[in-house]
Amino acid sequence: MKIGKKFFALVLSVILLLSLTACGSTRPTTVATVSTTAPTTAATEAAQPSEENTEATETTETEAAANKTLVVYYSASGNTRRVAEAIAQAANTDLFEIVPTEVYTNEDLNWTNPNSRVSREHDDESLRDVPLTTTEVPDWDSYDTVLLGYPIWWGIAAWPVNNFVKANDFTGKTVIPFATSSSSGMGQSGSLLAEMANGGDWQQGQRFSSGASEADVQAWVNGLGL
Repeated sequence: MKIGKKFFALVLSVILLLSLTACGSTRPTTVATVSTTAPTTAATEAAQPSEENTEATETTETEAAANKTLVVYYSASGNTRRVAEAIAQAANTDLFEIVPTEVYTNEDLNWTNPNSRVSREHDDESLRDVPLTTTEVPDWDSYDTVLLGYPIWWGIAAWPVNNFVKANDFTGKTVIPFATSSSSGMGQSGSLLAEMANGGDWQQGQRFSSGASEADVQAWVNGLGL
């Protein structure tokens, strides 16, 4: 009987121990949590462009698209062409050349010869009505600013430019003349062209020497604020 009581007590102890172990294993395990908190308002605003900045960018892009510039030029000996091409490159603009149907030869341009073409045209204004291959510029109405170049002949713009100016409507456009010459200044060339033009806001022009450098051209273009 004593042995039976001891055995019964031992079995009861084992059962109690197993019960406590089982209860202990039911304790919840700690799990690392992942934050799902939304970014703060400040962080969200910093990550996205502001409405003000977006509007400013859109305005700048719109203005750049609207302010379209064209360089138009007539060149007799090549000096004005070189300056016009330098201007177009510096300002990143389109380029249009005025071309007479009968191109002037070197002999035609010999102003020291009284019988040369330019000398006869100078003496007889009726001969200055020089036909051009075309006066039509593709998409002309899209340009807001026109830079108009020509050589100076006897203190005025070379007359092949006249028919181009007369044939086009400059209304709503800003016109900035530029000229090349070995010694003469702009004279009244710009104002005389403005008188024969149909509209346009004609600005004061710029004269370049026949050997003007690209740096001179670049400096002038930078000052225009195109």
